[in-house]
Amino acid sequence: MSIHLGDEAPDFTAETTEGSIDFHQWKAGKWAVLFSHPADYTPVCTTELGRTATINSEFEKRDVKTIAVSVDPVEDHRGWAPDIRDVGGTDLNFPIIADPDRRVSALYDMIHAGEGDTSTVRSVFIIDPQNKVRLTLTYPKSVGRNFDEILRVIDALQLTDAHPVSTPADWTPGDQVIVSPAMATDEARQRFEQVEEAKPYLRWAAYPQS
Repeated sequence: MSIHLGDEAPDFTAETTEGSIDFHQWKAGKWAVLFSHPADYTPVCTTELGRTATINSEFEKRDVKTIAVSVDPVEDHRGWAPDIRDVGGTDLNFPIIADPDRRVSALYDMIHAGEGDTSTVRSVFIIDPQNKVRLTLTYPKSVGRNFDEILRVIDALQLTDAHPVSTPADWTPGDQVIVSPAMATDEARQRFEQVEEAKPYLRWAAYPQS
């Protein structure tokens, strides 16, 4: 099944390295990053999970829970955890879903026939507190994910949920934002600082501070 932005993220129960979970109950009103890796004991995946563990505090600051999935059994995940710690420098501090029957992978369309096997591609789903899918990314198996970009998108989503703004190309937290086209310029100047009209449809404003 294809999952589109705005769809409800499919719920599921599964065994993980931290015990059995019900996904929606596990995330319980928080943001979540659900991401797949092709297989345990593989080099790119080891660096990715190590990186996720290392920056776990950055996800926590944003009220985000991270969870990974692969088609290997939970015993393999637990056996792999020391390698993840050795490579990343931090103990595994988030759950990895065991999906040997490929049920979760099928729900999220993570197994692509064109890849030539039954392991998952590198999918990323950012899911909001209402369980709506807000971003999807799919990387080829040979390319590791950019977790700075995943954090940047979460920052942008949380900002644009809180304010009538959008973010321009290459935006990072603290940069100028774009005022919503639905807001009049006079109203924008009452709400935001340093509103500048580049085009009638493109108004810049300083980064909202609250």
